[in-house]
Amino acid sequence: MDTIHALAAQLRRARRILVLTGAGISAESGIATFRDAQDSLWARFRPEDLATPEAFRRDPALVWRWYAWRRGQVAAAQPNAAHRALVELARRRDTVLVTQNVDDLHQRAGSVDAICLHGALMRTICSVTRLEIDADWLAANPGEPPRSPHHADGLARPGVVWFGENLPADALDRANAAATQCDVVLAIGTSALVYPAAGLPGLAQRHGAWFAEINPQPTPLTPAADLVVAQPAGLALPAALAAWEEA
Repeated sequence: MDTIHALAAQLRRARRILVLTGAGISAESGIATFRDAQDSLWARFRPEDLATPEAFRRDPALVWRWYAWRRGQVAAAQPNAAHRALVELARRRDTVLVTQNVDDLHQRAGSVDAICLHGALMRTICSVTRLEIDADWLAANPGEPPRSPHHADGLARPGVVWFGENLPADALDRANAAATQCDVVLAIGTSALVYPAAGLPGLAQRHGAWFAEINPQPTPLTPAADLVVAQPAGLALPAALAAWEEA
């Protein structure tokens, strides 16, 4: 039995599925990853200059402009076959989707209640209170960045988790709970270098789950996987769903 049919068989048998996605699934939609040697955003910009609280305090205008560029890139991208396949998987089985991605491609594809561990790029929040700032305020108060309506010392900032910041506690709690309750866990397009997200498959395995990795490149998780599908998710996931139907 090849890897696609083996994956399909496990998905059919599953009662609860946990899916962890990383930058690789969005790269298939043309969004540059942070760590790929050729296309990396970090290859052109240092993360300490753009994605830390210290960077924002030092040069908020630079950070704001860079994230405006990133938002434009994401807005121009479209969900791909892998995003759509995960929506279909959720129709067939009880599925919890946890993503490290800050784009909205899962949601635009139709995924509901995705757990966004690293925040959301299209959200804007107050740098002091972390309260959301709506689009009308931003339109009426231009700036690089605009002032915050929520605090006299606050500025508008992207609603993402920067290096050195804690993950949202509620999102992490929900992800950990899903890992302890699933019987199948999929890691899709994640480099498995960023914790605590990279620890979710191992947590699921310790609670008895079967683990499949879908990634063209090996990662630190590869040796622990029960099944490795070394293909892009946009090919592997639709193929697995088709094989499910054939069985």
